[in-house]
Amino acid sequence: MAAGREKKLYWYTTFGSIEVIEPLWRNGTGIERPFSVVAGVSCRCSSRPLQRVMTDFGADHAFGQVPAKLQEHYGITMPVSTIQRTTERHAAGIYAQEVARVIEPGTAAGVIFIGELDGSMVPVVEPSPEAEDKRKGKVLSWKEVRLNLVHPKGSVTPVFGGNFAGGVEESGRQWGRCAAKAGFGPGSRLHAVGDGAPWIVNQVEMQFGPQGRYLVDFFHLCEYLGAAAPVCAPDHPQAWLDVQKERLKANQAPAVLGALAPFVRANEDDPVTACDRYLHHRLDQLDYQGAIQRGLPIGSGEIESAHRYIIQERLKLPGAWWSPDHVKTMLALRLNRANREWEAYWQGAEKEAAGTGQATLASL
Repeated sequence: MAAGREKKLYWYTTFGSIEVIEPLWRNGTGIERPFSVVAGVSCRCSSRPLQRVMTDFGADHAFGQVPAKLQEHYGITMPVSTIQRTTERHAAGIYAQEVARVIEPGTAAGVIFIGELDGSMVPVVEPSPEAEDKRKGKVLSWKEVRLNLVHPKGSVTPVFGGNFAGGVEESGRQWGRCAAKAGFGPGSRLHAVGDGAPWIVNQVEMQFGPQGRYLVDFFHLCEYLGAAAPVCAPDHPQAWLDVQKERLKANQAPAVLGALAPFVRANEDDPVTACDRYLHHRLDQLDYQGAIQRGLPIGSGEIESAHRYIIQERLKLPGAWWSPDHVKTMLALRLNRANREWEAYWQGAEKEAAGTGQATLASL
């Protein structure tokens, strides 16, 4: 191997751009670059700490806003395309890790866990199936992302899970994985709260069996009653509504149905009939008295709030449209941070790099 010419090598770090003059070595008909190999860098690459910073900002803010933040906090300039590419690459890495991860059942015996599951819509852009040029004829639509959480009763640090593709069965499977992460096991019980959607009730039965108990969100049910109140008691709708709420909390659903009965019209979809139908289909999911006595929630506000700060805060920005693949990976990134697994991911990346025998220059 003989010495050849030299070439400028530069890469980006949180300290700015680093430049060196790298000697090239001729090996037969090929060129060897031993410094690049040993140092673990390539021309125009970004160090791992800088990748972490870009991904950190890109996970929470629109990509177009990140350059100004990098300039403000680190005094460095990076193009939006590099920031987006880096964030999406690590989001895909986190997604792949989570898919391959095996979650064992928990061991918390005799513990009651709180579980909630709900969906929200995000903007998605896909190529039109009729378009020959996939860069043109984009189709914009809104599609559902499902989010779930589980935590022991009394805990204020839920474990989150979610999915974009795979249907209701995948949503249930992710809910079960989330419960296992939180410690749910063969001796545990799940108190699930939601809006009464039949598919959620079915997933409670499929994933948790007799260990799970489902309760209709009290406040969601009260929206039905609130719409029926002006018809049932036009002179005092709020007083009528307050009476029905107290009846529900005392597990007196038949009395509530009795108050609705005179105003129900068969085969109609007016507010009173809709409320009556909603109650009749969920009479085994209204144990508010038991939940209150055990100190368990009767509303699903926790998951509704989580949708805002996990999904909508990033994936529902004005003017933002996502490809289906990027919805999945960015959701994985947001869940990773919400579950406090961010540090573990980067420690794993550092160990993986160390296992290759590379020097520490890429860690600057």
